[in-house]
Amino acid sequence: MLARAIPWYLWCALLSSASVAIGTHWDIAWHRSIGRDTFWSPPHMLIYAAALLAALAAGSQILRATFGREAGTESDSSATVRVLGFRGPLGAFIAAWGGITMLTSAPFDDWWHNAYGLDVKILSPPHIVLAIGIGAIHLGALIFVLGHMNRLEGRARRLLTVAFLFVGGMLLIAVTMLFMERTVRPFMHGPAFYRIIAAIIPLNLAAVGRGSGHRWGATIAAAFYSALLLAMLWLMPLVPAEAKLGPVTVPVKSLVPPEFPLLFIVPAIALDLFWARARDWTRGRLAVASGILFVALFFVVQWPFATFLMSPAARNYFFGAIYFDYWTPPQSFYWRYLFLPHPTGPGAFAIGAATAMGIAVVGSWLGLVWGNWMRRIHR
Repeated sequence: MLARAIPWYLWCALLSSASVAIGTHWDIAWHRSIGRDTFWSPPHMLIYAAALLAALAAGSQILRATFGREAGTESDSSATVRVLGFRGPLGAFIAAWGGITMLTSAPFDDWWHNAYGLDVKILSPPHIVLAIGIGAIHLGALIFVLGHMNRLEGRARRLLTVAFLFVGGMLLIAVTMLFMERTVRPFMHGPAFYRIIAAIIPLNLAAVGRGSGHRWGATIAAAFYSALLLAMLWLMPLVPAEAKLGPVTVPVKSLVPPEFPLLFIVPAIALDLFWARARDWTRGRLAVASGILFVALFFVVQWPFATFLMSPAARNYFFGAIYFDYWTPPQSFYWRYLFLPHPTGPGAFAIGAATAMGIAVVGSWLGLVWGNWMRRIHR
């Protein structure tokens, strides 16, 4: 039953989504622990494999729909779209484009490193190209799964719903990774941190939760996000590593993992409970309430948890507040377990909260629109 519900090409799309989420964080850990290595480093290979898997899954279905036995039939037309003379599922075209874009970024990234050395920022020009491709792979996998899921009922649909929410969790990992330089511990008591989270997370939770049609859609997607990051936090330090570039200000003996996952799962649970009780609300009212609810609850849980992460109690293997890049300056806020200074007082707090909530309302509205559109996808 599982094999029939999730055919091999969808397994490839799911594996591609997971591989690129793991590979990109592994690559970041490599840079933080070892420094720039070769074009053929293991994390690079995993990222390229994700692109190839996406291309394989997408290409097989595009070629089958364009040249196979069912090409041009009524059943084929109901499950495919036409792009530049080719036919195939909508998600296949998006995933194929994403895989090609990712592979295109590889020689560009290699040339960039040879010309300019080690990346100083995550969003270098070749990494922006790579990020666009990664986003397309996740989006393509979402649409690919939906095209099947929305045509099925019963247990097969439930299995594909879990697969859809898994990709939604990988998408959360991708969008948070883009902004990880501004969402690590020292930033967690500043308004910019909450504005960034408000801009990217409510949109994705609303889209995935509404698009899945599952009672706990946002919660399950947030759980997949948390579970994979926790696995990397706890497993990466078991891999020996040594810095191969200088200056080395912090001795490193293992891969430096990502930080403890942000506590999205708490507002995600609240949103799922709220959406179940507000089925008859207009989209505008739902977006306003969802945005305010997300920011309020995320602030309530993340602010004190950030304080805890800065305390000696979090400096252990479980919470991971003991890992530093090999080049971490000793005078940095990160090294000294200090928050960055930010405006204080009731006025600054009110402005910061209102701004974050306004951004979250807009994101929630866009997410609800996107989610409703995805529920209608059948091809």
